[in-house]
Amino acid sequence: MGKEGLITGGCHCGAVRFGFTLPSKQVELLDCNCSICSRTGFLHLIVPHRDFELQTPRASLTSYRFGTGAAEHLFCTICGVKSFYQPRSHPEAWSVNYRCLDPGHGIDPLIRTFDGQNWDAARANLE
Repeated sequence: MGKEGLITGGCHCGAVRFGFTLPSKQVELLDCNCSICSRTGFLHLIVPHRDFELQTPRASLTSYRFGTGAAEHLFCTICGVKSFYQPRSHPEAWSVNYRCLDPGHGIDPLIRTFDGQNWDAARANLE
């Protein structure tokens, strides 16, 4: 991945850092009301795996799975912030927490609600 247009972010303490590129600065964010997202305020920015780079060791992260186990929630081992994770809804992409991006990214977000409390129906509406 080239460095031009690189958007960066990470956790609160800086132990987890990442970068990614987007084809456009106009993006859709998903605001999910599931049991974990509603409690953490996670705003989902979906980034294909090929466009994302973890800039710190994977050992900086701890994993948590629940329900179906399809999603892998990744938290900083020091501060506990979940700045990105592998979502169940988009197995080919990472879900990056928009709120964990570094200032100055220039993204123009459109926020769309995602009814994670009724996951199957909400997933079908994404397509």
